[in-house]
Amino acid sequence: MLQQWALTSSTLWTPSQGGSSSLMEHRWLNLSVLRSYTLGLKFENEQRRVFGRRIKRTCLCASQRPRQDSSAKKKSIPQNIDLPPILPKKKKKPFPVPLKKILRESRMNKKLAQMGIEKPLEPPKNGLLVPRLIPVAYDVLHAWKVLIKGVAQLLHVIPVYGCSKCSEVHVAETGHKIQDCLGSSNAQRRSFHSWVRGSINDVLLPVESYHLYDPFGKRVKHETRFDYDRIPAVVELCIQAGVDIPEYPSRRRTKPIRMIGKKVFNRGEYVEEPRPWRTADLSALVEFDTHGACERFPPPLLSEVPSIAQETMDAYRTVRSGVKRLMKSYTVKACGYCSEVHVGPWGHNAKLCGEFKHQWRDGKHGWQDATPDEVFPPNYVWHVRDPKGPPLTGALKSYYGKAPAVVEICMQAGAQIPEIYKPMMRLDIIIPESDEARLVA
Repeated sequence: MLQQWALTSSTLWTPSQGGSSSLMEHRWLNLSVLRSYTLGLKFENEQRRVFGRRIKRTCLCASQRPRQDSSAKKKSIPQNIDLPPILPKKKKKPFPVPLKKILRESRMNKKLAQMGIEKPLEPPKNGLLVPRLIPVAYDVLHAWKVLIKGVAQLLHVIPVYGCSKCSEVHVAETGHKIQDCLGSSNAQRRSFHSWVRGSINDVLLPVESYHLYDPFGKRVKHETRFDYDRIPAVVELCIQAGVDIPEYPSRRRTKPIRMIGKKVFNRGEYVEEPRPWRTADLSALVEFDTHGACERFPPPLLSEVPSIAQETMDAYRTVRSGVKRLMKSYTVKACGYCSEVHVGPWGHNAKLCGEFKHQWRDGKHGWQDATPDEVFPPNYVWHVRDPKGPPLTGALKSYYGKAPAVVEICMQAGAQIPEIYKPMMRLDIIIPESDEARLVA
């Protein structure tokens, strides 16, 4: 569809004695009456002589073309993507938020504090719940329980191996022969892994956080760290987002907190923290934890394995997308040196960090904003196209792909592979034979 208009301006000079006279003419030409959306302009200048007279002509053309709808464009998924990088342990993790943005917000808050102006806070930063995220939190918690049950059942059918010296995990009939072990005594083993039978904690890495009745109340100190329970970080995030669990109560504020700078000058009246879980029946809390999950759930029937695998895959994607959505509003802190995670506006003061340069920090954590991968780690493993075939070798390492451990287990059990994980699995790359690898350019 194209619509055009043309503005033609003609000027006629007639030579005369002592000067020149001119005649100017303007004409609008409608070239089309069709509808359009995008405007384009074009200028044309033309000079010529007609019967001894000089004619100067300027033409302005305007056209409109249909504007493409950006919402109709589908997100293009790349064919192949790089494998996730392995961060060095002798270096601090990069900030998920640009440092310039952090410093800009810090200067702004400091200026407001010096002027005595209250810091503007929106839910949930002011202690109130976000109503639209409460159903998301319930969906994440339900999917978390389904995920634990599904992985525990699939581990009876799909073999999983873990290295006893490092954190490497492999999903296949036998362990791979890639020499990349960095654990103790790896020089004696020539960096080969020492494979043992894996458990559910090798697939779903346990990331725990302190449960707080009031996240804006007193901080967890090193001396009082045993007064608080440690629960999965995903469960604690759901509780603070609005999920009510009687065994783990949480304070629901009706009035927002008020801050000036970094100081909270109005957090409401002091409320005694109830602890009913000390004497309550803890059998209802077992389904939230991965401990002993393989013993709680019996092996499934072979005919039910594909359906369980697909259900587990859907639950994994629900948990992952829900955690990302909740973390856009609720604050979660992570240590920049170790794997410690704390769900709340501020990190705790327990001196438990033993990673890079912990002596300089007296064991305190270096808190920064957490990423979804730190709260719910994907735990990437090598993708095996033929689980019952020969083991993977280091010579063909560049041809192999990776996938999250849960996705690899569900795929081998008969579930459909989501499109988002196919580029990293490198399904379109043909793996050559060992003697052909050196001939590949």
